[in-house]
Amino acid sequence: MSLYQFRPLPQPFKTKYRPGSPFFAEYTDTEILLEREIRHLNARNVVLQADCLPSEIRLDGTLKANARLRSPGVILSFDSKHGPLSYPCDKFNNWQSNVRAIALALEALRKVERYGVTKRGEQYRGWEQLPEPDPTAIILKYAPHSANDIKNAVREAKKKTHPDAGGTHEDFIAVCNAAESLGL
Repeated sequence: MSLYQFRPLPQPFKTKYRPGSPFFAEYTDTEILLEREIRHLNARNVVLQADCLPSEIRLDGTLKANARLRSPGVILSFDSKHGPLSYPCDKFNNWQSNVRAIALALEALRKVERYGVTKRGEQYRGWEQLPEPDPTAIILKYAPHSANDIKNAVREAKKKTHPDAGGTHEDFIAVCNAAESLGL
């Protein structure tokens, strides 16, 4: 029994050009690799969406032998200890190659963790966006002694960063943007 279920894609990809496959593996080898990576991630509710009709999926969730996919794009989605994950691929001109690309990508992502580059699974979720910087930080960098009066600190920071006073254009713009975000 397969560890994943096929489902129809809600909407096909709109890729115009897809190169041929660089892979020479049989699809059964791809299935073995994909299932190994799914097991390593302790994935649950694994769904492989393909551009097929619901009638082309067997009752056990696998594709019928005579299924004819309308386009080769696929999406692998599942729940994991890293949260819900989804991996779309529409790079190659046949769906089996796109599934292999996803399986190989999951294997490579696991290597990142295995070799100690990360320990929290950021590579699976995508690197989370950093918080917005505090606008007062750039101002206080140039006027730390005027912190009790933010308007004086802004004025002093603008003087120190102005290009005519030996500052850089980039720093001056950063101070002005910070002042504007503070409503000054």
